[in-house]
Amino acid sequence: MQRTRLNTLVEITSAQTSEFFRNPWRRISLVLMAFLLGFFVAAAIATTSGQNAQWDVVGAALILVFVELVSRWVYGRFGNLQLSRSFVLDVLNSFKMGILYSLFLEAFKLGS
Repeated sequence: MQRTRLNTLVEITSAQTSEFFRNPWRRISLVLMAFLLGFFVAAAIATTSGQNAQWDVVGAALILVFVELVSRWVYGRFGNLQLSRSFVLDVLNSFKMGILYSLFLEAFKLGS
């Protein structure tokens, strides 16, 4: 690839970002924020799709496909090829866990 200014800028920015999140406290805080964002997104999807009662099946199918694809990517054989887990995979997996946790809590609320 040619050394253009845009290519150099993207390289430098990605290197600085990865160096910034190398700190364990920043990494943990971003993973926790991804978990809470997933919790919020799933609660919003569950309440807004339940209002109209027409998008329940579509919302559930989209969440199911997303969760299964992320699980396949993180825990599948392609995710295990890397010796150290990627930061993006950790954040995405945390987002997925927030979604699942929120849906379990919504089910418990509806069951009581």
